[in-house]
Amino acid sequence: MKRSLLLLTTCLLALNASAQQGDILEYQQEVGGGVGLMSYMGDAGGGFLTKPGLMGALLWRRNLNPRMVIKTDAAFGHISGTTEGRFIPANALSHTAAGGAAAPVIHFGRNVLDVGAQFEFNFLGYGLGPSYKGLSRWTPYLLAGAGLTICMGGGADAVGTMNLPMGVGFRYKLKPRLNLGIEWSVRFTDTDRLDDSAQPTKLNDPLGIESDFFKNKDCYQMLLVSLTYDIAPKYRKCNN
Repeated sequence: MKRSLLLLTTCLLALNASAQQGDILEYQQEVGGGVGLMSYMGDAGGGFLTKPGLMGALLWRRNLNPRMVIKTDAAFGHISGTTEGRFIPANALSHTAAGGAAAPVIHFGRNVLDVGAQFEFNFLGYGLGPSYKGLSRWTPYLLAGAGLTICMGGGADAVGTMNLPMGVGFRYKLKPRLNLGIEWSVRFTDTDRLDDSAQPTKLNDPLGIESDFFKNKDCYQMLLVSLTYDIAPKYRKCNN
């Protein structure tokens, strides 16, 4: 009798441990936001986060599996630049000595709305769970996608254009449903007018170099620190 009770107790403990492992939830989506920096790259300057402006963003992720993610985001930030220290001709297409004279120094500052979607590839299977799943609570990742940019303000007309984002990031799971991330990306646009201003001299193809598609166009960088929360559980016990 004692042996039977001991065997029954052992079986119940094993079943309880198995059930607790089954209770570990996987979530299909994440929602959250973040803050960071936005920086212009074009005829009026630009290097790695040169003259950065503040930026805020909202984002949503759809986790296809531990390595593949679809993300959509909306960000609003500020970019600025200056031609000080750079030679910009007054009229590069005039083919005269006067055309080769330097244009007045240009300063600009504009607001940018960025909306888009990206595919993210995690180098490690991201998540928490039983050890046999081989998941990691942190992972670096690559991203690429497409989006829309609207640049406005600064005394110039608003400009709308498509953009192609490419970048890298790092994610860390602070808690089972809380994720911390940092991401750097470059948004390549199909316009040379992000740096428009109220000044008479414009920076739309100032050097007279033939442009095509994304060649010789403006772009901008985004450095984002985000916090997201897991939603939409993938698995629950039947009695839930």
